[in-house]
Amino acid sequence: MYLPKIYEKFQAKFPEVFKDFQQLGKTCRASGPLEKKYQDLANLGIAIGASSRGAVMSQTRKALESGASQEEIVHVVLLSLTTIGFPNMIAAVGWVNEVLEGA
Repeated sequence: MYLPKIYEKFQAKFPEVFKDFQQLGKTCRASGPLEKKYQDLANLGIAIGASSRGAVMSQTRKALESGASQEEIVHVVLLSLTTIGFPNMIAAVGWVNEVLEGA
């Protein structure tokens, strides 16, 4: 799995914080009824809303790995249009396409 250099550097510099962060994510995932694929699609939508290029690309990869189709991923991006506006949605299209074109 691809990890950005800044992510790896943070992990090396703050191993305990990183370990706790990972555990929090696992606890959050285990605390509800959604299957992993739908959790990853929801997280993709959240990343799109936050306009975070890195998170959008990461969540796109995770959604693919958990069985989401490219069509489902693109639909999540399209759903963001009326909430975050056209320019932000188009930016997300570009970020998602960077991952999908490499898949």
